[in-house]
Amino acid sequence: MNPELISSRDNPWAKRCRSLAQDSAAYRKAGQVWLEGDHLCRALLARGHVPSAIVVTASRPHVAEDWDLPREVRRIVVADRLMAWISGLESPPPVAGLFDLPPHDEVRPAVPTVVLDRLQDPGNVGSILRSAAAFGFKQVVALKGTVALWAPKVLRAGMGAHFGLHLVEGGGVADLDRLGLPSIATSSHQGQWLHEAALPWPCAWLLGHEGQGLSDELMRRARHHVRIAQPGGEESLNVAAAAAICLHASAVSAGVARL
Repeated sequence: MNPELISSRDNPWAKRCRSLAQDSAAYRKAGQVWLEGDHLCRALLARGHVPSAIVVTASRPHVAEDWDLPREVRRIVVADRLMAWISGLESPPPVAGLFDLPPHDEVRPAVPTVVLDRLQDPGNVGSILRSAAAFGFKQVVALKGTVALWAPKVLRAGMGAHFGLHLVEGGGVADLDRLGLPSIATSSHQGQWLHEAALPWPCAWLLGHEGQGLSDELMRRARHHVRIAQPGGEESLNVAAAAAICLHASAVSAGVARL
């Protein structure tokens, strides 16, 4: 397929891409996400997915020629100034992509899962997705009130982890029942020490709001409660840091991770 050249901000396609790049909820209406830069595009391909379009700048038109894309993938060349207008980054990349999101899916039972309860910081959520993918968790369920999982900032912080996970948004507490897994709640002041706990596998880790923690209902529903030893004396850990420690402990306990 021959590349298309787009140079005007008035182009409807360019306007839609700008919305996807800069509006955290635009993907829900469009059913697509904008992938900023080489890393996210390559991460998509490495997971066996195919973009609907690859976008390159006029100054770097050959930047994606070695990607071995199917012929049906749309190739678009945009003026450099247009890429700068579309992009949500201060330094726009020479390449971007469009990915058609899979249809909304239900919670998959018996799959190692991370449940997010009203987390608000995109960086935290993206970091947790990376840890989930790294330590063998296959599903992330975002309960209502959690930041949009496919928002541009979460996508960038996730560094490609999205494409290796089954993601469910807008979940409710009842979804925990459909998981059919023992759930583990993190706490800074109650429960067994993580390094002494016998962690079940597969399981569902429950991670709560950055300031308020888990809701009372989730704390009551959790089968296990654990806390992380902090010999340095800090009151609590950032939720993304705590998640990485807990998910790694699960993977080691289950033999998923090899030390």
